[in-house]
Parts: sequence; C-alpha cells; structure tokens
Amino acid sequence: MNNNVLIVDDEAAMRAALEANFRRRGWRVQTAEGVCEALSKFRSAPSALVVSDMRMPDGDGLQVMQGVRTCVPDTPVIFLTAYGSVPNAVQAIREGACDYLQKPVSFEQLEAAAERFLAPRGREEPSGSAPEGVGNSPSFCSVIARAERVARTDADVLIEAESGTGKELLARWIHRSSPRSGGPFVAVNCSAFPENLLESELFGHVRGAFTGASAAKPGKFELADGGTLLLDEIGELPASLQPKLLRALQEREIDRLGDTKPVPVNVRVIATTNRSLRAQVDAGDFRADLFYRLHVVPLTIPPLRDRREDILPLAEHFLRKHEPKGQRGLFRIGPEFATQLEAHDWPGNVRELENLMRRALALATSSVLEPQSIDSAGSSSRDERAGAVKSGVTLQSMERQLLEKTLEVTHGNRTRAAQLMGVSLRTVRNKIREYGLPAWRAS
Repeated sequence: MNNNVLIVDDEAAMRAALEANFRRRGWRVQTAEGVCEALSKFRSAPSALVVSDMRMPDGDGLQVMQGVRTCVPDTPVIFLTAYGSVPNAVQAIREGACDYLQKPVSFEQLEAAAERFLAPRGREEPSGSAPEGVGNSPSFCSVIARAERVARTDADVLIEAESGTGKELLARWIHRSSPRSGGPFVAVNCSAFPENLLESELFGHVRGAFTGASAAKPGKFELADGGTLLLDEIGELPASLQPKLLRALQEREIDRLGDTKPVPVNVRVIATTNRSLRAQVDAGDFRADLFYRLHVVPLTIPPLRDRREDILPLAEHFLRKHEPKGQRGLFRIGPEFATQLEAHDWPGNVRELENLMRRALALATSSVLEPQSIDSAGSSSRDERAGAVKSGVTLQSMERQLLEKTLEVTHGNRTRAAQLMGVSLRTVRNKIREYGLPAWRAS
C-alpha cells in the first residue's frame, strides 16, 4: 500500500498532530494550510490519500477534492469536520468524497478509514449491469448509475422506497459491485425483533450478559466484518438503540452486551426504509445526527406505477424465471393480460407483479396467459380505488377496515400485509392489538 498522505487544515496544531501520528505509523506526509497550497503541492507530488478540513480561509474542502480529482481521478478524500459542518460534509460525500469524520477524531479511527480506502484499490470494478428483475426504465437506470458510483466507495447508503420495489436486491447489487464483494453480506430486519433482543442481535453479547446467555454470541456487525451490513426497516430502530448505532457508525467499533471493551469492525452499512426518515426526524422519532450519518448517499427507487415502461418487461422476466423447466419459452402474455398489467397501479410493486405472474403460470389452461383476478390491498385501478372511499367515515375506521381487508387477502399473513400496506411488521402487530382483531386474522 502506498502510504502517502496530504493533510490540509488551517489550524497549525491540528496539522502538526496529524502529521506526527501519520509519520509515527510509517506514512509519508505533506501538509498545507489552505486550498491553494494544497493543490500546488498535490500537482507537484500527488498523494495516494488526502485528509482535509472542511472550512479554510481561502476556500473549502470541496474545492480541494475537485482540484485533486482533476489531477488524479478517484483519489480518496476524507473530510474532518465540526458538527456544524456535517451537512456540508454530507454534500461533499454525495459529490464523490470517500467519508467524513466528525471532530474530535481519534487517529486510530482516521487511519482505519484511510486503510479501508487504500487497501482495496485495483480490485474488480462494478459490472454496470442492473440488478436482475428490478427494471430498466430511464428513472431506474439513473438510480443504478448513482449506486454504481457509490459502490466504488466505502460510504454508507440509505435506500428509501416503497415496499416491494427491490431495496434488498439493490443493496446486494451494491455489495457485489464493491471492493467488499469478497466479504460477507449480512441482513437484519430492525422490525423483526423485540427491542430487548435487537440489541444482542446487532451487537452480540458475552456469556452471562443476561439470563439465558449461556454462551457468547457475535452480533450482525461482527458477522459482517469485512463486508456489508444491511439494516432493513431502519426507521423501526428503537430510540434506545439509536445512540449505540450512531457510535458504531462513527467509531467503527461496537460494544457487546456485558463486555468491558469495544470490538473494532470493518463494515459498510446500507440502511433501507419504506417511509421518510426526514419526516421521522421532524416528528422527533429519529435522531437527527443518526439521520445525517446514514443519509450520506441517499438512493430512491421509484414505485412501479411511476415507471410503467418497466411493467411488461418485468412481467416477461418473471414469466421466464418461473415457467416449468420442461416448458421454457412455451408461455406468452396475451394482449388482454398485458393491458390489465399496464393499467394496474401495483401497490405491492415488483413483488406483487412477480407473485401474480407465478399464479398466472400455476393456473394457466393454455400457453397464452389470460387476465387474472388481482388481489392486493387496494383496487386494481385508480378509478376503482377512488370510488371505494366513502364520506362520513372516520380515519380510524378506514384504517381498521383496510387492515382487516388486507389480512383477509393475505390469509392472515402479517408480514405480507405489512408489505402490501407499506408499513412495518411491528406496526401491523400493534394495530391488530389496538383494534382487538380476532386471533385467526393475526395468525
């Protein structure tokens, strides 16, 4: 590894401290107190890594990064920033920086980040092909292009999209397209565990940490070491665990339950949510500092109703994926079925479309697939849905009716009901208790 770093900071004490620490670890160091000096030195002798403050008298860290990248594209740049400059650092990350560390920062944390970005250089680049079975429309391709750029970095990612749009598929594609592809991909659903178990699931525990802990158990962070950790439904993370997750993201170390010393982890985090985290921050349900830490590179997958040009190609993809092995290429989508597919609004998105195509194949009486009865949480068209809403009905009553209807459609499957309604499994469970629905509906 080429241990050659350029440090840019207008505070002499900070420059001296960083230079001393880097040299002590065997790095070759250049320093600069501002943008102009930094770019002049970099042009004369390019460094493998740049560590820059965000605010300086003659400019900012973004100008440093832009000038450096003009000379040597893809040079890793890490920003050091005070809390008040976090939004600026996040913006810089979106424009190509590798990471930002909030002051005060330990040198061990900085060096660990530096090594993450330098060690993988030269490994296989992303293939550029989109995740299978998600879409090829212009709006989705723009998401893929952005995801491909971020895959080359180690930045954390937030994917905001409706249920069924393929968030986990995109997360796995980012992992496969990244320098971490040789490491593990570990997924955990933040809404699938009671609060008292989720902490152990994420961070692990030592023997005797609590009643029943007869042996030590590594958490998902440790299991994902060297790879990618997917935190699904991050908006459901209990408030009591949000500070601990923030610390894990900032320090890249975790505290096992019952342990007395932290455990370092080398993990890239991808978080997903089916609702707006910013709205949860505004409502006081999600920490703003954790939101900024996760919101480094946001990706939004458009719902299927907003990219209708994807519907028939995806239907064809699922047709070929699920047709019997001995009948490959036999089936085709009839014209009336195609019209029905394009007219439907797909509240369950790509997942709903795939399930419908599987059912159409299972019930097919000929090689031409005919229109199907579409059972989803809403009507099969915008006009039908609009006509189903009656005046004089309370919001609470409508919510209960929707939940009951959805549970009927899913035969009491709460996970499927949550997916169709675009809410978390925990929300469905709570609403079942709140409305006192019969036990058979909650099975």
